[in-house]
Amino acid sequence: MGFRIPRLYAIIDPAQTRELAPATVAEILLSAGVRLIQYRGKTDTSRRMFDVCCAIAERVHHAGGIFIVNDRPDVALLAGADGVHVGQDDLPVELARRVLLEGQRVGVSTHNREQFVEAEATSADYIAFGPVFPTGSKERPDPVVGLERVREMRALTRKPLVAIGGITLATAPSVIEAGADSVAVIHDLLAAEDIGAQARKFLQALG
Repeated sequence: MGFRIPRLYAIIDPAQTRELAPATVAEILLSAGVRLIQYRGKTDTSRRMFDVCCAIAERVHHAGGIFIVNDRPDVALLAGADGVHVGQDDLPVELARRVLLEGQRVGVSTHNREQFVEAEATSADYIAFGPVFPTGSKERPDPVVGLERVREMRALTRKPLVAIGGITLATAPSVIEAGADSVAVIHDLLAAEDIGAQARKFLQALG
């Protein structure tokens, strides 16, 4: 699809960054070598999300990386992000793309085979699938899909496949072996005492 997605898809959730500002976390991740960052500000006001995304976008682009905004194509457009990631309750892929400029990317979350097949039929640049393992990052998580379902979904698409949900440093290589092109990680990165060191460990483990 002309989109080579980095192995590590780092997600910054301000609810999990402790006392660190999201832009500071982005700097730490980028310094460690991370080149794909998503910002997920579920409780942010529109203004705060815009301000934070502008700050992160500037840092990511300075490092030559890719910056994705969660849920909000309008913020992605205005903040100069590289794209948006939408869920099942957000704008559908094609409507989200109408908000964006040509060249900006759209990713979509899926949680079962039916949703995955629907996503494959859209113009989505990549498809996320999960949760692969139990996760505490969502209040009402979808049922765990497991590695075998990741293998099944791999056979259904040529688009980049991003695995998400409860992925840790220990399990990340097995997720790639199951067919994922990239692993999305929140907690096992942001909860680390040294986020930069943890990111480097992930990058080393993922090859």
